[in-house]
Amino acid sequence: MTALLTAPPPKSSVAHLSDEALLSLVASSDEQALGELYDRFGGVAYGLARRVLRDDALAQDAVQEAFLAVWRTADRFLAERASARTWILTLVHRRTVDLVRREDSRRADPLESAPEPEAVARTEDEVELGFQRRAVQEALRRLPPEQREALELGYYGGLTQSELAERLDQPLSTIKSRMFTGLSRLRDLLAQSGLEGSFP
Repeated sequence: MTALLTAPPPKSSVAHLSDEALLSLVASSDEQALGELYDRFGGVAYGLARRVLRDDALAQDAVQEAFLAVWRTADRFLAERASARTWILTLVHRRTVDLVRREDSRRADPLESAPEPEAVARTEDEVELGFQRRAVQEALRRLPPEQREALELGYYGGLTQSELAERLDQPLSTIKSRMFTGLSRLRDLLAQSGLEGSFP
């Protein structure tokens, strides 16, 4: 009995698998496999994004979006064309380039446009924003409780994934999987409402 009580916790059941095998599991909606891939490549992915974007928050966004893409498109991975590492980092690079273009576009937008009925435009924006907030809240309510909790604490509470893991007393890989999966499902729900892109 003493031996059982003092035994170390079991290792992840997918930790021994190859990168390609993990992607195959991700294609079958295995969250643990996604968490393991993030553990393996998250740091490299962030380094790649950070070198291009030179901004911590944008780099984190690029990595988050890239791993969401891994979750959604793992079934398209072809081992004969590229290694899992190359495929994942290619997705990271694409998201990084997308963010660079998005930021460049924002900077290029004229800050001072010709005077228009600003009050009317502002009111329309506020109405649209209120509608989007209600839609996001409704979509959040349709998520499993653990995914909703992770997203609300992460995005609205401002907690990092490490802080979430400590607060919820869960492994970091579990928190990462919950956020990736929850965000993917949330975006799908918003897309069904015609509001894709209304949540980070």
